[in-house]
Amino acid sequence: MFLQIEEFLSAAEVAAISECARQATFIDGRHSNPHNVTKNNVIVDAADPQGQQAAQIALAAYQRSEVALNFALPRRIAPPQILRYRQGHNYGAHVDAAMMMVGRQPLRSDVSSTIFLSDPASYDGGELVIYLGSETVRIKGAAGQAVLYPSTTLHEVKPVTSGERMVMITFIESRIADPLRRELLFTLNEVRALEGLKMDWNNRMRLEYVATNLQRLWSQ
Repeated sequence: MFLQIEEFLSAAEVAAISECARQATFIDGRHSNPHNVTKNNVIVDAADPQGQQAAQIALAAYQRSEVALNFALPRRIAPPQILRYRQGHNYGAHVDAAMMMVGRQPLRSDVSSTIFLSDPASYDGGELVIYLGSETVRIKGAAGQAVLYPSTTLHEVKPVTSGERMVMITFIESRIADPLRRELLFTLNEVRALEGLKMDWNNRMRLEYVATNLQRLWSQ
């Protein structure tokens, strides 16, 4: 299961992050994953103050988004990083690493997320492709849109053939490691939010009982 969130960032936030990117220092993207020969992009240096400022803007968006919080059930969120793809850049099919170092602490990647920063009309190619069994989902989001999906999912970024694709990515350690359990809890919470006020009160409380105690039982 994956989730797309329209207007995850406001236009002002997209502009602020884009300005940070304009002033930031980019390095070879393989610096963060030197063993992946399919990675061909550039990324803002994690030590760059402009990149850190952009990360704080994006983190605030994750922390205020109720739907993102319900979907990912985050324990920890890695500082989002800005990536840039220009003509010829791509990232071949891969699964995100299971464990990543964030500072001195390892973070288990349960949910991966991309925030789109570029106007999709400003570049050709560069689609985020997510493989779901025999289905293929292609996403080329509007500026400010976010997509979240299990880090276990095979995915890639198709080659950019013209223009510039700029995004932010991050990885989330969830309180619920199992993706099916996360999906079940998300579905229960969506039903509760959309239908709860229409329910008989006793039935609503029974739904609350199930959702709350499953989250308590499955949390790590």
